[in-house]
Amino acid sequence: MKVLVSDSFSPEGLEYMKEHAEVAYRPDITPGELLTEIKKYDGLVVRSRTKVTSEVIEAGENLKVIGRAGVGVDNIDVEKATEKGIIVVNAPHGNTISAAEHAIALLTALARNIAQANSSLKRGEWKRSEHTGVELNQKMLGVIGVGRIGSEVARRARSLGMKIIAYDPYLTRDHAEKLGVEMVSFEDLLKQADFITLHLPLNPSTYHLIGEKELALLKPGVRIINCARGGLIDEDALCAALQEGRVEGAALDVFEEEPPGSCKLMDLDNVIVTPHLGALTREAQTNVAIQVSEQVISSLKGEPIVSAVNVPALLPETRAAIGPFLPLARAMGSFYLQLFGGSVDEIEITYSGNIASMPLSPMTLSCLIGFLQHIVGDGVNWVNASYIAKGRGIAVRETSTTEVKNYSNLITMRARTGNEEHHISGTLLNGDMRIVRVDDYRIEIVPAPYMLVTTHNDRPGVVGKIGTLLGDENVNIASMQLGRKEARGEAMMVLQVDQEMTAETLKKFKELDVITSADFVVMPKSVFSGEH
Repeated sequence: MKVLVSDSFSPEGLEYMKEHAEVAYRPDITPGELLTEIKKYDGLVVRSRTKVTSEVIEAGENLKVIGRAGVGVDNIDVEKATEKGIIVVNAPHGNTISAAEHAIALLTALARNIAQANSSLKRGEWKRSEHTGVELNQKMLGVIGVGRIGSEVARRARSLGMKIIAYDPYLTRDHAEKLGVEMVSFEDLLKQADFITLHLPLNPSTYHLIGEKELALLKPGVRIINCARGGLIDEDALCAALQEGRVEGAALDVFEEEPPGSCKLMDLDNVIVTPHLGALTREAQTNVAIQVSEQVISSLKGEPIVSAVNVPALLPETRAAIGPFLPLARAMGSFYLQLFGGSVDEIEITYSGNIASMPLSPMTLSCLIGFLQHIVGDGVNWVNASYIAKGRGIAVRETSTTEVKNYSNLITMRARTGNEEHHISGTLLNGDMRIVRVDDYRIEIVPAPYMLVTTHNDRPGVVGKIGTLLGDENVNIASMQLGRKEARGEAMMVLQVDQEMTAETLKKFKELDVITSADFVVMPKSVFSGEH
């Protein structure tokens, strides 16, 4: 495995990766050099300097994973990476405390005019009254975005005696109560807060979240802190509000363009600025480097990923709960495709029983991978399975119910093409995979690497003729399962055999007068290897 690290990086992270892969450390690589060199590598690790554009991703012929040593991935074309089946991972937890502490540092500096007083005194001035500040105690702090960092800021602000109001459309009432914050609307937060701190990602819906219209709603004397992402605030509108005195002060660690160059905010005395230092502590840099290094290596080894951006993340406890169902789902997708064909308009996967309360998307993706592998080859993976299905015009639906008969858990896959529909169901029995229904056939199939699936009329002598033909072809039977709709009616037989069957042997089976159909199913190795 070859990994390129194209930005400055902690020695601890480099040391970890070098234990598992061949690592090239090129923190000064130019964009042109990156385009030329990237084709040599399986993994790319960046921070904020390197721009991983669609051109870079296209040039990365062997690229399997991109790691961002930090939280934001706005310098990576995630959509293009997803299209190419490349996993994007980040390190969302490593710099949480550092970023929260920096926000609090700017909050207190803004309240007490620390930066302005420092500069004044160093110029030989002693102007105490000009730098009179305000107390934070009993002031209203509005937190916009209450994720990991926003939550930590709220906890620390409470210890300073501040009252906390918060706006986050994804914040639950239970979590708000635990944090001791009051949930309010976005407009009410703007109107009520004495201090406002932002902790949101930058995307089309949050770009210029605070602009001229929003600034007009703020109460007199408000102060604004942004340690999240440049672009959340309209800098021109903020500059006008600061100059007119509608906003008392601002403390900014991030800017729309970095470095900010000739940004007008730099000329204002009531603005404190730092050069994107939120995550820049020794502890944070070590933490994010180690975390992203672990994720990159795990991804290249095909192991579970905790912090993928474009793949369902599996925390250890989640992995333990749904892990055994992943190979079952993949086996079902593969079995269906080989038995019924791949021309489908819609795939519906229903989860019944206890499994209905678990995260479903990883199991659905596993089923899609098993289904699509026989169509597009090994290029399908966790990242692009949904993308490939959509591109082939296949609608994918998930449904769930806690009600189920006969089994504690059941996965049912239905696929439709026009008016034609087929379905199979699978479960775990004592931890082992079983396919327990194929259309109207009740059967207990043990997935195996090689399986011969036949249908026939249920009558004496069928099993004997099939066994005789297998013996004549020197094909050894490992086990056999039978299922039928009714006695002396249509029946299905699944034989697990020890080797792959030739086309000539399969043709002989199809010509037997006692059977109506014969298909040979080869299960992907990943069903049995644990690579899910």
